[in-house]
Amino acid sequence: MSHPAMSMKVQAVCSEIFWAARLNLMWMVFTLLGGVVLGLGPATMAAYVVARRHARGESIQWRDYASAYRREFVRGSLLVLPVAVVATVLVGNLLYLSAPGTSPGTAAGGGLLVATYAALVVLAAAGAYLGPLYAHYELPLRDYLPKASLVALTRPAATALLLFALSAVAFVVATAPVLAPIVGVGAWISLNTWLCQRFFEENEARLQAKGNQ
Repeated sequence: MSHPAMSMKVQAVCSEIFWAARLNLMWMVFTLLGGVVLGLGPATMAAYVVARRHARGESIQWRDYASAYRREFVRGSLLVLPVAVVATVLVGNLLYLSAPGTSPGTAAGGGLLVATYAALVVLAAAGAYLGPLYAHYELPLRDYLPKASLVALTRPAATALLLFALSAVAFVVATAPVLAPIVGVGAWISLNTWLCQRFFEENEARLQAKGNQ
């Protein structure tokens, strides 16, 4: 590979890392502005909205994020907070059941641990589509989570890739915790959006091709 081509690839990678860091910072600032609980939903959905625009080649400024945050304040909270509560309960159960000295020793306890793991995987699979679906499609608010769950079940290969990507980001952040406040959430939302955009576009192209037959 020629040096100019290599240089362009390195520049593109560095540009995406810088974008992920910017997105992470915007997400953190606006989550804190909402007092964390009230800021989490709109900050997350705003991040997906601007990440989709970035993936389409648009230049994103702080005012774009602020505008999306204000617009999604109510809907974002109604969509994200219930999922966050369920995830918190499941993670709490998992930590309790997995803690040394409290590991379940009965068949019922072991089954509860397995069920908690399975529920977390299902929630992660549906959640991996939730933000990108919200940013890409106009649906009634109540339809997003069922639609995300349906897509996760009917696109197993894509879902497996998303879960692998999520695990990879989590592994990197766990290995180097200093990266969490710098790029963690921004990296996941950027990667998640980029992958789902391609899945959605492929699906739309396939449906259009079937309709033209």
